[in-house]
Amino acid sequence: MTKRELAVKISRDTGMIQQDVAAIIQKTLDYITAELAEGGRVEFRDFGIFDVCVRKQRIGRNPNQPEKPVVIPEHNVARFRPGKLMKEAVSKR
Repeated sequence: MTKRELAVKISRDTGMIQQDVAAIIQKTLDYITAELAEGGRVEFRDFGIFDVCVRKQRIGRNPNQPEKPVVIPEHNVARFRPGKLMKEAVSKR
């Protein structure tokens, strides 16, 4: 589902204008991104947790030159861990 499709569904359910819903969704995503960029975490009870974890340095391989190892440096990645209600809803699928 795209952000636009989500905005349309929420707009229908709440009676709010689609542009307002889309702006709220975008602002929420912006705040989550900003918090993660600062190294923080965002928790939505029973939905899940967004946080940042560090991927350790490792050796990779270039498929075009497999004999040459490539060092992949340590880096930060965003991670999402689903909450209890989301796990239950998805597992029933």
